[in-house]
Amino acid sequence: MSRLEQLGKLLERDPDDVFLNFGLAMELRAAGDVDAALRQFDRALEIDPNYLAAYMRKGETLTNARRFDEARAVLERGADLARRQGEMHMLENITEMLDALP
Repeated sequence: MSRLEQLGKLLERDPDDVFLNFGLAMELRAAGDVDAALRQFDRALEIDPNYLAAYMRKGETLTNARRFDEARAVLERGADLARRQGEMHMLENITEMLDALP
């Protein structure tokens, strides 16, 4: 059974688990299914709007898809949240991604 299948089965039992949703988004991204990955990142953020890693990885996914305006918007939301949470390491990572956008 693939990791995608395993995560799908786990999510059937616990569809509101933010880590499983995030993990599925990462697996979908790795499989090249950008649109499904973005929907799954959105699901993770719907469950936990404070989950900084989802903002960063969603922004990264959008950047890799050359959807720069969308990436900028997501990363700016993540940076604002990181600043409010006092997560300086995450803020630094997200700021670097923002600075690298064309």
